[in-house]
Amino acid sequence: MTPVAMREAIVHELSVCQALLAQVAEIAAAHGASAVARVTVEVGPLSGVEPFLLANAFEVASTGSCAAGAALSIETSAVVIGCLICGTESQVRPNRLLCAACGGYRTRVIRGDELRLCRVELQVQTAPRLQTA
Repeated sequence: MTPVAMREAIVHELSVCQALLAQVAEIAAAHGASAVARVTVEVGPLSGVEPFLLANAFEVASTGSCAAGAALSIETSAVVIGCLICGTESQVRPNRLLCAACGGYRTRVIRGDELRLCRVELQVQTAPRLQTA
């Protein structure tokens, strides 16, 4: 990857992280969380997002936010296509979107092109209990 392409990829993942962190901040505020402990995302091979670059961008983008210091868990998904000819669903390689049953090329992606926020683990401070005498 050329330096220019690398810089563009990093900027792309950084903007993805900023949007992701905006969602995380809304969730944390809605639940009265003091901080975020972990964010779990699912990244498909056809999503256009590189997991390694996303992890690096998350560390930078989360600085100063409610997710500062939070762990980022990245789960990957397989590519699943549906054949428009025979109706078969099959798991395929990202660069070979052919039906496993009939070899047809008229397919549609069912799974594998998503970037999905799966889980946000929050830290919520509870009020100290008052002791009665």
